[in-house]
Amino acid sequence: MSRITPARRRVRTLAGVTAGAALALALPLAASAHVHVTPEEVAANGSTRIDFAFSHGCDGSPTTALVVDIPAEAQGATPVVDGAWTITTEAGESGIPTRITYTAVTPVPDAYAASAGMNVIFPGSAEGESFAFPVTQQCEAGEAAWVEIAEDGQDPHDLEYPAPVVVVGAAADTEHGGHASGEHGDDTAADAENAAAAAPAADPLPVWLSAGALVVAAAALVLAIARRRA
Repeated sequence: MSRITPARRRVRTLAGVTAGAALALALPLAASAHVHVTPEEVAANGSTRIDFAFSHGCDGSPTTALVVDIPAEAQGATPVVDGAWTITTEAGESGIPTRITYTAVTPVPDAYAASAGMNVIFPGSAEGESFAFPVTQQCEAGEAAWVEIAEDGQDPHDLEYPAPVVVVGAAADTEHGGHASGEHGDDTAADAENAAAAAPAADPLPVWLSAGALVVAAAALVLAIARRRA
């Protein structure tokens, strides 16, 4: 019967810890592998900026374009000009865009964060309803179609490629073109708050990647020391 020496025991323990750390790192990375929309709620009868954010490619391949389909219920969809993208639109008979394509000026590498924005308008009749914005993420090699929509009673988190979804909330004050009314000082504060709410949330991916690199480096150092003492 083979005997496990203290040195071997340390090596096996280290291997187990390293494997556990790798799994802990992989889980949040997998959870973040979506195209997210921010904010997730927009006001009816008003123009709201929404941003589609991602921090991954297609199985590691850089992103070259985002193709966003606009819900038929939207009364307006205006792409936000951004130097990172060239923008083209497809419109229906009403002239309202039905699809907006953002083509990257420079392909976005895997594990880099980017976003593309638009201003959308929904009618008051849509208040309380949810609408999907299917997104096709095109890459140098392959694509990812974020177009799945949860059925009644289904948990959206169970979907492999969920489409971004926004909820239409209470109607906005239309007295000033869909923006909140009040004195100029109040308007400025409201605009600042809206801009902060529309900004994409900080992506945790770079933090997890840095933590993973530290775990691997520490594991390699401990393993080298254990082998030297064996």
